[in-house]
Amino acid sequence: MMVTYVRGHFKNVHGQLNFDPANPKRSTVEIEIDARGLWTGEADRDAHLRSADFLDVEHFPTITFCSREVTLLGDHDYSVLGDLTIRGVPRPCKLRVTYLGQWQTPWWENGVDKGPKTRAGFMATTMINRHDFGASWNAPLDRGGMVVGDFVEITIDAEAILEAA
Repeated sequence: MMVTYVRGHFKNVHGQLNFDPANPKRSTVEIEIDARGLWTGEADRDAHLRSADFLDVEHFPTITFCSREVTLLGDHDYSVLGDLTIRGVPRPCKLRVTYLGQWQTPWWENGVDKGPKTRAGFMATTMINRHDFGASWNAPLDRGGMVVGDFVEITIDAEAILEAA
């Protein structure tokens, strides 16, 4: 029995992407997420999710993903296999990625437009079993079922900025 979905967000995400739309199979990506910045909109729940019961951010403040292989699924769709590390536990993870395109935008620094800069958009999804990473806390509901489901759906909305070579 499921009562509701809880959505969380990480805002402090950084990484490096090497991507050529003409040859996406040669792409690589490395991502680092500040797990301490988890936000679900409920402070007590956020504190619990940051605790040793779940992310254990005191001992493991970052979540990382490092790609190993890119497979073409379509013109703008890819499967990206890599290693996802949560709570210091690395596990293979496959992202389904859609390349949304690229465009020129202004780039403001200290009130001055230093653009344009080229930006590329991506959306990725995956599902993980939280137990694979040692996040196994749970509690029974009074009418049956458990408080927390085993699987976590992950959606990534990313914008990459082309850096000058």
